[in-house]
Amino acid sequence: QVQLVESGGGSVQPGGSLRLSCAASGSMFSISAMGWYRQASGKQRELVATIIRGGSTNYADSVKGRFTISRDNAKNTAFLQMNSLKPEDTAVYYCRVDSVGLAYWGQGTQVTVSS
Repeated sequence: QVQLVESGGGSVQPGGSLRLSCAASGSMFSISAMGWYRQASGKQRELVATIIRGGSTNYADSVKGRFTISRDNAKNTAFLQMNSLKPEDTAVYYCRVDSVGLAYWGQGTQVTVSS
């Protein structure tokens, strides 16, 4: 059983910043990748950013230059620093962890960008 605990969501004005955290715990082998996805109301879930164990990262074009993903391998924790937030970033953000071919998802945290 793997548990993912997300935190850091909330409401912010356009141009503001938020930092999301995702801590993984439980019975799992080495984590190969951690990532953040988001789902806006009425839309499909989409990739935001991923980071593999070696540190290589991948970002959606819409967030490049504004969002930064990082991870603490020793603590099985991933972070998403979100700067220059826009109203179109409003969504439920989900953490995903890949371990030994299995994918685990967090419960989601709401991010709302509005003036």
